Amino acid sequence: MMRIDSVVSALKNHEPTILGSDNFSKYAILLPLLEVNGETHVLFEVRSKHLRRQPGEICFPGGKVDKKDKTIEYAALRETSEELGVSIECIEQVSPLDYIVSPFGMMVYPYIGVITTPKNILPNPSEVEEVFTVPLSFLLQTEPKIYNIHARIEPEENFPYHLIPGGENYEWRLRSTNEYFYFFEDKVIWGLTARILQHFLEQVK
Repeated sequence: MMRIDSVVSALKNHEPTILGSDNFSKYAILLPLLEVNGETHVLFEVRSKHLRRQPGEICFPGGKVDKKDKTIEYAALRETSEELGVSIECIEQVSPLDYIVSPFGMMVYPYIGVITTPKNILPNPSEVEEVFTVPLSFLLQTEPKIYNIHARIEPEENFPYHLIPGGENYEWRLRSTNEYFYFFEDKVIWGLTARILQHFLEQVK
C-alpha cells in the first residue's frame, strides 16, 4: 500500500510540460528579417521540387531539432545557415515567437532573426528552389484570406463503442481551425508558414 506522503513526494519536483510531448517531433523555424534598399523585408523560401515532403511550397528556413543541437534556437539557426548559405554569426537579434503544437504529433518552435549580410545568401539547391522577400510594410497592410477547415473524427473499425456512454451515437466534439492565405505577386503563402507569419504580424502591430 502506498502512503499519501509518498505519492506527494514523488511529484513534488515534477516540471510540467505538454502531456505526451516526449513522443512529439520537434522542429525549429526562423522567420528571417533583412534590409532591402533601406526597408525591412521578410524572407521566404520555395522548397525544392525534388523534396519528398511538400515540394514547391513556400516556407521559412527550418527543420527537425537534432539531439546534437545545443538548444532549439541553435537548431533554427543551424537549419537557416544550411539552407541559405549564411553563417550563424550573421543571424542576429534572435527572439522566440509562440510555439505551435500540431495535432499530428509535432511541436514547432519559431524564432525571428535579422540576417545582417543578405548579399551572402546562397540557397542550397537540394532543398531550396528559390528565395524571395516581401516588404514588411506590405504584409502589415495586407489582410489574409481566412478559410475554415473542419476535422472529422473517425474511430478505427474495432473501436469499443460498448465501453462508452452513447455507444456508436456518442457525440464527438468536432474540431475546426482557421487556414490563412497571403498573396504577394504570383506567390501564395499558406499553411503553417502563414500561421507563423500572422502571429508575427500581430505581435509587431
